[in-house]
Formats: sequence, structure tokens, C-alpha cells
Amino acid sequence: MGNQTILEKHNANHTHFKHDMVRFPWLAMLFNAYEIIDKGVRVAIEKEKKRHKIDLSCRQRCANCCKTHSDIPIYPLELAGIYWYVIEKITGSVRQNLKKQLASHKKPYCPFLVSESCSIYPVRPVACRQFNVFRKECSEGEDPYHTRRQDVLTPIKEFTDKAFMIMLPFYGITNEADKHRAIKNNLLHAHVQNLHSVNWKSLANRMDIFDCKNL
Repeated sequence: MGNQTILEKHNANHTHFKHDMVRFPWLAMLFNAYEIIDKGVRVAIEKEKKRHKIDLSCRQRCANCCKTHSDIPIYPLELAGIYWYVIEKITGSVRQNLKKQLASHKKPYCPFLVSESCSIYPVRPVACRQFNVFRKECSEGEDPYHTRRQDVLTPIKEFTDKAFMIMLPFYGITNEADKHRAIKNNLLHAHVQNLHSVNWKSLANRMDIFDCKNL
């Protein structure tokens, strides 16, 4: 869901949230994990390009996967990051449009897709960051994971495990041995939700409360 240039651009923007990371220590945890995920994606893309002599087909402003994926895993720490970003950082017409979409969200469209762009790009989930497609652009309505799995990037497990390791203190797992055990046994996956099954109307309500307090 985005090429290398886009990834680098938004990683740089994490420095804009230093004050927020002081307020919410878990936010630094989330951004550090996302930087590792993004680095892993860049490495995996380059390996695929060299190994198979193919190019990445994902392009800026492409939103096909945002419209077709019915199963997008999201973890509690990611959910906290989305709540923070949507409530406190999104402004203007995008905020108003997003609030309406959240209040009436229906599958398969991602509720955060506004005017063909991801409104939460800096805090989009791991699943979105790692989904990249090679060879040719997706056909309208196509989910290439099911139509041509061989063209979908396979993330490098080493980077994913390292990122999830950083997230573990958010779930109360701080001991190093327990962390390695949790990663080995995929314990974090027990907390995953489908993005489409989350009650996003509650987030729209939280936006209203925030807006009223800041009139």
C-alpha cells in the first residue's frame, strides 16, 4: 500500500509528534515498531526486484486494496494509535468527511479512505504497510492475495518479529524471556481484530467530544 518514496516521506514525519510521544509513551513504541516494519518492507521489495527482475506495481494514490480487503488485522496498540491520530491530528474537511464515514462504516471499503487517500497514513496498520504488489497494477475490485498470491510481497519475518517485540510492553510483557516466548508462540495474534469489525462509530463520537471541548 505504498512505494518506498511514500514510506520514507512519512517516516520523517514521525519527528513532528515528539510532544505527543512524551504525553503517550506507548506512541513512541508504536512508531519505533512501524519504522522497523517499513524498513523490512523496503528490504523485501529490493530483494524481490533483484531476484525476479520485477517492479512494484503499487503507486501513489492507488486505493484498490483499501476498497477490496475484507480482512485487515489490527492490534490493540495500533487501534490506540489510530484513535489518537484521528481525534487529535486530523482537521478540516477531511475530519468532517471521516467522521461521517466512521459513523456509518460498512464493508468492504476502509472507513479511513477519504478522497482516494489514506487519512491515517502515518499510523496505518502493519497489514497495510506490508501489502505490496508486483508485476502489474490491480484490476478494479481485484484482491491479488487471492487472484495472484505470487505477486504479493511476502514480509521478512525477522523484521516483523522485531517490530512486534517492541510492541509487547504495551500488553504488559516486559521480561525478555517472556517476550521471546510470546513471539515464538504468536501470542500477540490472540489480540488481533478485523479492522472492519471494530465499532468505529465510537471513534466518531470521541471526535465529537474532542471538538466540543476545543470550541
